[in-house]
Amino acid sequence: MEPYSEPLGKSSLELGTRGLCPRCGKGHIFNGFLTLTKRCEVCGLDFSFADPADGPAFFAMSIVSFPIVAFAAWLELAFQAPIWVHLVTTLPLLVGSCLALLRPLKGWLVCSQYINKANEGRLTPRDQP
Repeated sequence: MEPYSEPLGKSSLELGTRGLCPRCGKGHIFNGFLTLTKRCEVCGLDFSFADPADGPAFFAMSIVSFPIVAFAAWLELAFQAPIWVHLVTTLPLLVGSCLALLRPLKGWLVCSQYINKANEGRLTPRDQP
């Protein structure tokens, strides 16, 4: 992984949510909705190091679940809404909110991996500190 040089003082959160390269701050990290590009088109940073795995989905579901479940519970308790009302209101709200958060969260995690030089964990022999 190349050494990190902070692009214009921007944080990993700012760069990631905007989908910008963590090294130069100008190129894009996405090639589609959630697909990472191979390299930055400006500085050539190779994104093969990036592996956010299920992190974006976990964070999106965790952030969205509490308010949506609270809304569904309120809707049920206040109006005793039939199931079709929940399907028309709560389900699209849940899916839309999760989809809206996936890309910014994935960008943030990818930029954080680069900025913090996150690597795969490796075991060291016992005789080495």
